Amino acid sequence: MSQSNIAPWLAESRWATVPIRLVARLGSGHTPSRSKPEYWTDCTKPWITLADVWQLRSGHTDVITETKEKISQLGLANSSAVLHPAQTVILSRTASVGFSAIMGSEMATSQDFATWTCGPKLDPRYLLHALRGMAPDLKRVATGSTHKTIYMPDIEQLRVPLPPVSEQRRIANFLDAETARMFELTTALHRFEQDVRERERAVLAHVLNLDVRETQSELPSGWQWTPLMHLTDQLRQIMYGIVLPGPNVPDGVPIVKGGDVAANRLSPESLNRTTRQIESSYERSRLIGGDLVIAIRGSVGEIAVVPDELTGANLTQDAARISVGPTTNRSWLRLALESPLVVHQIQRRITGATIRGINIWDLKRVLVPTPKPAMQKALAQEAGSAIATHEALRTRVTQHRKLVAERRQALITAAVTGQFDVSTASGRNVTDGVPTV
Repeated sequence: MSQSNIAPWLAESRWATVPIRLVARLGSGHTPSRSKPEYWTDCTKPWITLADVWQLRSGHTDVITETKEKISQLGLANSSAVLHPAQTVILSRTASVGFSAIMGSEMATSQDFATWTCGPKLDPRYLLHALRGMAPDLKRVATGSTHKTIYMPDIEQLRVPLPPVSEQRRIANFLDAETARMFELTTALHRFEQDVRERERAVLAHVLNLDVRETQSELPSGWQWTPLMHLTDQLRQIMYGIVLPGPNVPDGVPIVKGGDVAANRLSPESLNRTTRQIESSYERSRLIGGDLVIAIRGSVGEIAVVPDELTGANLTQDAARISVGPTTNRSWLRLALESPLVVHQIQRRITGATIRGINIWDLKRVLVPTPKPAMQKALAQEAGSAIATHEALRTRVTQHRKLVAERRQALITAAVTGQFDVSTASGRNVTDGVPTV
């Protein structure tokens, strides 16, 4: 894999680029045998694993100081794991690809990370920003079906622009300050979105289930507690889709992943595609316009309606299809699944540590307070009208957060390649064009 395929923007660098491994010692990690209990006693050394990626997802944590797990001296001695010195830069290369940070103290890692211990010609904070600039490129070229991976031969080819160390530090100082400001803006947008979401759910709670709080509560006359599976088309049962979709192919069949299930994301242009040969084995999970899809891993509980142009598309194992039954109002069911009572049931059934999700058996048995069909239609109209403004606001917030992320990425790549002089840049205009909500 050539460098131009990984990060083509590096070709615009004012400075020569060099393989990172020539100016920093490249390393990785390992997991001692779990079948040897003695390797997992007296564990005192911080050990970075995929369970720590949650700290890095926002891109705001520069230095990692605490780890979920620790490793023992005996485990280190009997595996390929090593202790890396403080200031070593890490990059997640499997499953959650492209997240980076700096070690705050001496630490080991699992095999899911690449590490660089910088030499005198490379500043760790500058390398951290450069790797964050490459993150979208790394995710794009990662290979694998269920879990994406950047393999070590490709890690060895990663390059970095190499200005003088004094310039690297100026760039790092500038980016530290400006990305922190962008993070504050993103955090404010997130808080606003959460507030809108809570207000929206309060409306749904009031309109759709009359403020019923528990599944043991008595319902009004004409209502009943109904398992979700009894509200769906019995010929097209609730199910997830393709387990191993393979690489993205431009002319293949669109597939909906869990992360695709959100406002403005469920469109043919934004979806990955799998080969027709792979998809042909999963005819039972194909989508039809009007189906509901729900994320069952990652952002569990997010709901979207399948547009007509995605008829014939399929799912991955991170999303499930809900085909509405003939006596169920589709708009009502979609809103009911987003109401607090149903959301609470779904969240209660989530399992898993690194990859959290709800299984299909539990999803089918979520209880929905259900009125007669005629009332479903009336409630859907009332609730839909009441939350239209909230949904519009959430859509705008999503667009603004995407715009901030794009500006942040452009700022990082321009700075590390010397496209502008950070010593004279005020940074005051880096968020121009990002509207306030």
